[in-house]
Amino acid sequence: MIKNFSKFSWLLILGLCLLVGQISGQTAQDLIRGGDEFYDQWEDQKALDEYLKALQLEPQNYEALWKISRSYMDLADVVTGRGKEVNARKFDLYARGETYARRAITINPDDTWGHFFLSALLGNKILLQGKKEQIDASKIVKTEIDRAIELDPSNDLAYHDLGRWHRRMAEIGGAKRAFGSLIYGSIPKGSFEESEKWLKKALELKPDYINHHLELGWTYADMKKEALAIKEFSQCLILPETCSKDKTLKDEARAELEKLNKKG
Repeated sequence: MIKNFSKFSWLLILGLCLLVGQISGQTAQDLIRGGDEFYDQWEDQKALDEYLKALQLEPQNYEALWKISRSYMDLADVVTGRGKEVNARKFDLYARGETYARRAITINPDDTWGHFFLSALLGNKILLQGKKEQIDASKIVKTEIDRAIELDPSNDLAYHDLGRWHRRMAEIGGAKRAFGSLIYGSIPKGSFEESEKWLKKALELKPDYINHHLELGWTYADMKKEALAIKEFSQCLILPETCSKDKTLKDEARAELEKLNKKG
């Protein structure tokens, strides 16, 4: 009896959602377009709200799903501050986005964006976890990045993530890698040269994207190529802001320049 009632309740709620959409005259695609307009205005929460409404009307809408995952990542990326509470807030947003990215892939496994946002959300989330979780998830991240590139070789953000992945793996040095492998199992290998290669590929595709320059600057800093790092960090400050997190990224680039100038 309870099971039947629960099923009936769910169907009733779904029917009401559809009815509200019909009464308002808005389709799921209308709501997605509205979300896109807020996204272009850097109104991340309002964009998310519209995409969630679209998903209520069409629970299997792939575009709504991957754009919801993007919105959660955007919201997490602009959370400022430090400490356990801040990290917990960011982790929760990344985890929510991950859920929607996985649903998107289930609906449409043959499009780049579901795979890309799963890789990006996991890549950011694991930085807030322990070493074992980071190593385990890094293998999944690489698989999803590769799939995103396979599906769309012009996806500059996927090359960006590939470059970042290689740098993070390369930062685990020989002694740390050997010791870590004994404790956590095999650790994927990366290189700074591959990081440079793929970040430069991302810049070929989108030269005015601040985050590409910032990540390449960090790779050059790790490679002890200070002059090239300064050039990339400086470029971050010159370029116009094109998304909600660019102000934060410029602040990070400015801080890196100050550190390098002090060393010089």
